[in-house]
Amino acid sequence: MNNLKNKNFIHSDIVSKGLKKRYLKEKVFRAMGISALLAALIFLAIIIIAITASGYKAFSQTYIETEIILNQLSDSQDSTDINHLGLIRNALRRDFPDLSTRAELADLYRIISIGAQYELEQYMADNSDIVKSPFIFNILASSDIDMVSKGYFKDTDNEAGRLTEGQYQYYLHLVDIERVVKRFNINLFTRGDSSNPEMAGILGSTVGSLFVLAITLLLSFPIGVATAIYLEEFSPRNRFTDFIEVNVNNLAAVPSVIFGLLGLSLFINFFNFPRSAPLVGGLVLTLMTLPVVIIASRAAITSVPPSIREAALGLGASKLRVVIDHVIPLAFPGMLTGTIIGMARALGESAPLLMIGMVAFITEIPNSILSPSTTLPIQVYLWSDSPERGFSERTSAAILVLLAFLIVMNLLAVFLRKRFEKKW
Repeated sequence: MNNLKNKNFIHSDIVSKGLKKRYLKEKVFRAMGISALLAALIFLAIIIIAITASGYKAFSQTYIETEIILNQLSDSQDSTDINHLGLIRNALRRDFPDLSTRAELADLYRIISIGAQYELEQYMADNSDIVKSPFIFNILASSDIDMVSKGYFKDTDNEAGRLTEGQYQYYLHLVDIERVVKRFNINLFTRGDSSNPEMAGILGSTVGSLFVLAITLLLSFPIGVATAIYLEEFSPRNRFTDFIEVNVNNLAAVPSVIFGLLGLSLFINFFNFPRSAPLVGGLVLTLMTLPVVIIASRAAITSVPPSIREAALGLGASKLRVVIDHVIPLAFPGMLTGTIIGMARALGESAPLLMIGMVAFITEIPNSILSPSTTLPIQVYLWSDSPERGFSERTSAAILVLLAFLIVMNLLAVFLRKRFEKKW
């Protein structure tokens, strides 16, 4: 009896030690998982904070507030005949009456942007009722003044960016008389690219991205879903379909630049489509996105329980009706989620678009899928390659806008999945 008790005690002790080891391993594994998650969140926060810290100032722009005084216009004179650049220069000279030499005046005029005259012309065209009276107008400052105003350079004579000694003194005088103001940088969202940082915007690249994504969505979603339905529901199991499935899976891992080379040789060199057009970009990204959409759609179809199909077939429904009325509605949220994730990946791609010429310097806003255009990732690439500090902050601002698009698309995927999800 005592021997039996001793054996039971020894056995329970061994089991207890084994359980302790298992629980310890489980705790270690859980701690490793939480640590990996925290590390990922920390690195993500560091990236976002770094980009925000270097790009948030791009959402404001420096202007010089001044009074524009017009000469009396005759009733027959058109406001478009006005020398807008001369009006701006005269307004500046009133704040510096002591300047007389051409060199001093040339230095003074360079503190404003070359686009200031076009902004004044547009402002006067939109507000024709004030043409014959003095009015307050904010003159767009040059990028160098903008950088100094935002604190990128120290307030010393030798470290005022690329400003000359005289220009820096003019800037300080304007600050003293409270003529330097900051406003929301509307140009960043309403203009295309420009060689002058203070005039550069992301509207052209944003419209180009929307055109490219629209073409990608219209082609990749129906083709990808139809392919997944055929492979999963109707195709016979033979070597040919196995070959297709293997190649679809392999294509999902092909580097994106390969698709760019394919688009260059096929769509541009063979079909003679225009270079740097959203149509070609959309076709290239469709080829890249299709494998992702097919794989995600097949996984969604596979997740539908076989009992759904068997019940419908048992009630006399045909194979086609089962797929249309039961399988697709249940698998649709997964299909949609996979498509949106694929589109988010396409939005951030730049390598395949570089190969088809969408890296061109485009100042006009594209108005069709055949217009020369670029995309947000390409715009980031172009600005990051510029040595001017004004483009550096705009690069970070464009990245923030691109991240906002990606976050919205992922949130949309989650929302649509919850919205259309059906439980069985």
